[in-house]
Amino acid sequence: MTIASQAPGRLDRDLEIDPARWNKPDVYQLITSLVVPRPIAWVSTVSPNGCANLAPYSYFNLVADHPPHAMFSSIGEKDTLTNIRNTGEFVINVADQSLLEALDASGGDFDSEVDEFVEVGVTAVPSVRVRPPRVGQARAHLECTLAATYPVGNGTLVIGQVVHVHVDPSVWHDGRADSRLLDPVLRLSRCYGRLSDDVTAEEEPAPHVFQ
Repeated sequence: MTIASQAPGRLDRDLEIDPARWNKPDVYQLITSLVVPRPIAWVSTVSPNGCANLAPYSYFNLVADHPPHAMFSSIGEKDTLTNIRNTGEFVINVADQSLLEALDASGGDFDSEVDEFVEVGVTAVPSVRVRPPRVGQARAHLECTLAATYPVGNGTLVIGQVVHVHVDPSVWHDGRADSRLLDPVLRLSRCYGRLSDDVTAEEEPAPHVFQ
């Protein structure tokens, strides 16, 4: 039985809810408005018969740094997940603001035999260590091999070991990639966002060790 929506338009007291008592759309809107901003993994894969696939995932982050591992979650059995299970490889392309329109378009409902690189107008270039191509216009890439997949709720967690990293010189500064120059697309509640222009290298806090 479908649970009726209980998301109020306004709050006159603290919200205390059991997510199981709300319907799926309301829970989605609540959680994705609280866990912000989220980086976006623009994941490229290739099918066993050689068809390239490209799709954005905003449930994305690092899980380890030695050796480096990254993760993203696929909601439902999408072509990206099918291709990774069949080939064991994928690329996380870091999209900057100039690629926002193409990134958003690549999230459309395409047939499994459609090459999204062609459909959204970006260039497929060869990777160094894995078969799936990179997005040529992206300025940073993480080439990954599949480490594990885990079903979690309505999603599948995909963990990949980063076996090769590419960074364009235009976003490199003082021994690392500069996030301001990289200007990555971020996901907010109902829209996309970007890093604040107010952040400067001089304003960065002293480094801390944390997870």
